[in-house]
Amino acid sequence: MDTQARIKETVTGNTVVLYMKGSPKFPQCGFSSLATQVLDACEAQYVAVDVLQDQEVREGIKVFANWPTIPQLYVKGEFVGGSDIIKSMYESGELLTLLAGAK
Repeated sequence: MDTQARIKETVTGNTVVLYMKGSPKFPQCGFSSLATQVLDACEAQYVAVDVLQDQEVREGIKVFANWPTIPQLYVKGEFVGGSDIIKSMYESGELLTLLAGAK
């Protein structure tokens, strides 16, 4: 299975997916740390994919969403955004609503 197919399978097979650097317990960059803190504050259940473990996924996820940076959040198969968008949506209450609708 090629990288794009694997990413699509992960994104569509799980309700909430965060592609990040590191893991939720040990994020490897500030932006990934912020994203996990926001999701934890929302009490979201999510699958975290560490792009540092797979160079093909690290590059492939940027192509998949046509978004150049990591982390990337997906809810119900749809690309939501990176850490700045996640933070903004959290502050407005929009992220909580989106995540509640995804349960």
